[in-house]
Amino acid sequence: MAGSPEEEHPQKAVGWAARDNSGVLSPFKFSRRATGEQDVTFKVLYCGICHTDLHLMKNAWGFSNYPVVPGHEIVGIVTEAGSKVKNFKVGDKVGLGCMVGSCRSCDNCSNNLENYCPKMILTYGSTYFDGTKTYGGYSNIMVVDEHFAVRIPDNIPLEAAAPLLCAGITVYNPLRYFGLDKPGMHVGVVGLGGLGHVAVKFSKTIGTKVTVISTSPNKKEEAINHLGADSFLVSRDSEQMQAAMGTMDGIIDTVSAFHPLLPLIELLKSHGKLVMVGVPDSSLELPVPQLIMGRKMVAGSCIGGMKETQEMIDYAAKHGVKPEIEVIPMDYVNTAMERLAKSDVRYRFVLDIGNTLKAEWHA
Repeated sequence: MAGSPEEEHPQKAVGWAARDNSGVLSPFKFSRRATGEQDVTFKVLYCGICHTDLHLMKNAWGFSNYPVVPGHEIVGIVTEAGSKVKNFKVGDKVGLGCMVGSCRSCDNCSNNLENYCPKMILTYGSTYFDGTKTYGGYSNIMVVDEHFAVRIPDNIPLEAAAPLLCAGITVYNPLRYFGLDKPGMHVGVVGLGGLGHVAVKFSKTIGTKVTVISTSPNKKEEAINHLGADSFLVSRDSEQMQAAMGTMDGIIDTVSAFHPLLPLIELLKSHGKLVMVGVPDSSLELPVPQLIMGRKMVAGSCIGGMKETQEMIDYAAKHGVKPEIEVIPMDYVNTAMERLAKSDVRYRFVLDIGNTLKAEWHA
């Protein structure tokens, strides 16, 4: 393969990339592979902005490989389908989440858990099978093996579907896997951001009682009156937290900042489950005695396999689960990142790629 991103593949592409750990994004010309026999190529119309994008643009986790074209909440319209593609045709609505490849043969892959495959390939910032870098959805076109593409139902707007491909599956998966999906159960949601607000919406459609747990008292009205949560706890209010001890069947913890686990574990009933889906930059302390006394569990969960991701998007469409979004133009992206770093978004930015990725930038 040629060394230049513009020349290594035959399909010309354009996107916005970060060149270094300043995280500043600017127009970037590169290329995509030709449509293989099992690939779909699609025109990107919208791409959600995930907190992971911010981490990887700034190399917060130490493994960013520049230039980085972020974006793994991608939706668009199929423009070309390979000769052996079975599930998509030109003109279909399509989505792409956090991964574009896996070995397809290990135990995880055989059990529809491609997200836990040791050879899983991320949508951006990874190395593909052909040795070239993967670039994400802040771009005009994508090419992906159809196995990792998601069919978007007609009854959900594309811009609303985009954040479900990361934020949605990240919270839907643990609700299902850990059995926190029975009507009448009491589920806590820690953090009312991009992930948390979708967790509230999914939980309410399932029929559980939902309590939002937040450090911000000013989010109470939004949580209860707008998102439909049943109750609200200020995690810094010891009286509120003490009054709620031992009341929850499970908690989905979406917070990616350092925070103590003990107050959350104490909210759980015996056999309760605290499931971590946020990724703090440093390790958290595990209060083992409080786990033992009550046979409680602290677990983790990372996105979902492709079968469950399709199930999630179909469920969301059927039950009207739509993220709260702010649609923005491409050239607003750096301002959006500054706002995201300050949690100044309700609750997910979505880039309007189709209308605002300017033609003069095209290769």
